[in-house]
Amino acid sequence: MHLAVIATLILSLFTNPVSNSFSDTFADPAVIRGQDGYWYSYGTSDPLREGEKVLHRLPIARSSDLVNWTYAGDAFGPGNLPSYAAPGSLFWAPDIRYLDGRYVMYFTVTDTASTPANWDYSIGAATAPTPTGPWTHIDAPVVAPRPSGNAHWNTIDPAQFTDVDGRKYLYFGGFFGGLWVTELSADGLHATGQPQQVAIDNKFEGAYVVRHDGHYYLLGSSANCCAGPTTGYSVLAGRSTSPRGPFTDREGVPLLASRAGGTPVLDQNGNRFIGTGHHAQLTDLSGQDWMLYHAIDRSDPFLDEPYGINERPMLLDRLDWIDGWPAVRAGAGPSERSRETPVTRGVVDDRFAGDLSGWRNTAGWTVQDGYVRGQGTLVSRKSLGGDVRVETDLKTDKSAGIRIGGTTAVVSRDGLTLASGGASRTVALPGGAATWHNLAVTVKGRTITAEVTEDRLRDPRASVTVTGSANGPIGLVADGGADFDNVSAAPLFKAVTKAVPTPRTGRLLDADEFDGPIGSGWTWVRQDAAARSEEGVLRWPVQGADLVGAGNKASVLLREAPKGDYVVETKVTLDLGEDAVRNYQQAGLVAYASDDDFARLSQVAIWNTRQVEYGRELTFADRLSYGGNIVGPPAKTTWLRLAHHVDPANGEHEFRAGSSRDGKTWTWGGVWTFPKDTAVRIGLVAHGGAQPAVNADFDYVRVYRGA
Repeated sequence: MHLAVIATLILSLFTNPVSNSFSDTFADPAVIRGQDGYWYSYGTSDPLREGEKVLHRLPIARSSDLVNWTYAGDAFGPGNLPSYAAPGSLFWAPDIRYLDGRYVMYFTVTDTASTPANWDYSIGAATAPTPTGPWTHIDAPVVAPRPSGNAHWNTIDPAQFTDVDGRKYLYFGGFFGGLWVTELSADGLHATGQPQQVAIDNKFEGAYVVRHDGHYYLLGSSANCCAGPTTGYSVLAGRSTSPRGPFTDREGVPLLASRAGGTPVLDQNGNRFIGTGHHAQLTDLSGQDWMLYHAIDRSDPFLDEPYGINERPMLLDRLDWIDGWPAVRAGAGPSERSRETPVTRGVVDDRFAGDLSGWRNTAGWTVQDGYVRGQGTLVSRKSLGGDVRVETDLKTDKSAGIRIGGTTAVVSRDGLTLASGGASRTVALPGGAATWHNLAVTVKGRTITAEVTEDRLRDPRASVTVTGSANGPIGLVADGGADFDNVSAAPLFKAVTKAVPTPRTGRLLDADEFDGPIGSGWTWVRQDAAARSEEGVLRWPVQGADLVGAGNKASVLLREAPKGDYVVETKVTLDLGEDAVRNYQQAGLVAYASDDDFARLSQVAIWNTRQVEYGRELTFADRLSYGGNIVGPPAKTTWLRLAHHVDPANGEHEFRAGSSRDGKTWTWGGVWTFPKDTAVRIGLVAHGGAQPAVNADFDYVRVYRGA
């Protein structure tokens, strides 16, 4: 291979985590592209490096390519707290936006001075003229603490969203209390009206909302963020035709239901990264969406000493849209190394730091303060044909926009107008573009789309599509004067539209249909005499015992697993009712090495929710660690699968979890692993609480060759 080609391939690679250059941990990342053309990310308040021991209060990182990041300071110094924050308050989970000509950062304040309680969470906000500050706190919480008995609801993890009618919303909340949305004042700094719940409690936190193809997508992180080597965080989604919901998943199950819905977007896949979640989204210059999120390296899960601060570095991966639903790398999950990098430079690319030598028709146009100002038509000397994306930041109180050949997209006081040939459409643009906005035009065949956003974060203020032809010189147009910056034109991304394969079943290797006594192929760990085969099922009264922790009083029914790749499946009927507290009754499959080394996939009651949890217990640093991963929504009768695969590179046993409500449509979740030489058996469990009495009825256990 030619050396130049090799060099190009090396340069096109990036390695996760992308935050390694400046930090060991950078949790809950938010991201925005600044008006200076750089990308900025913001993280939860933690020390950045092992051994540092000093919290950075909302640290900031900067990048020109989304892959190589440098530390750019902290938003706030150690004593810089808003007036309503109690001494010692922490700042968590920032969200960053550009609203009406200024940067607005929202964040969790862990302790509020207005109540004597600890952990009386509220949502704060600060504003700044640049992405790095100086930041000025507003004088009151955007969302105040919300009491619940002797505690306070999780008023955490803010995410702002602006709709096409100009209304601003803030999503927030967590496991204790669920996810909520409130409308904001026009300046985005005060909650108005009554908040509305959009996702059930005990399942979601870390909300993020985007608009895509006419739907609103609510994405939330599920399970536990911070269980060290057993952290099972993942991202799930629902969608709606309104920013207020109701949000339902791909199967039509509401996110507010007791048997709560959620379509997987990002799950751990068996490589070194677990606990993949709390994300932000962005779009590169080619139009490809990407996700920034944090994860945990399972071999190094803590920042310093074990069971201290979880080490959660920042990762970057491609975000695809498959049949109308978001999926990281088409469902492949986190990457360790990627050959795909975001497009952050275009064929046409000007940040206006110099002269206008790359442009024609420059009369009446001048470069000043890092942007170009003028009127008329400024035409690039470079051009490209075919499917393209052209964008610019612009500011005008008249009329200005982009020209591609004979096609124009122009913003004005009347709205956004897209004209191509004889086709022309205008849509409203609330507030106009008197402050900086981003205008992007995509050409895909004869379909031309123009979108206006304030901050390029998947919440278009206006969007319009026409059928036409857009080939020819690329230019900027202005009637009466306008300012332009960050102009780019790049080949349009090639969308990935097919999901990666999920586990399938091959030939049947072994089965027990439970049409007779429990067979000799089964062995018990702590036999339960109450479990019996009758009426064609294994009927097992749920035990008042558990496997988690050191007690280990629950029974386990096991059989030997075949060699190589296989899929074990069961169908279990477990009537846990709805809404009532039934902690933590459950039944399902288990991959079992010992009482302190297992992966358990079960339908479970977690307070008022019913979930399919895929939990893992193991020993780390001389202590037991347990955490969970969430799969699909359960039903009264739920089908469960564990798909076993041996990693050819390291010999690890990988078990991926799947669930179904009808035995036909499967939702696949995350992967838990066991070391190479571990002897893992497969089996059943039914435990977690004996009151009220309930039977787990297993119709069968079938083992298939993996396909």
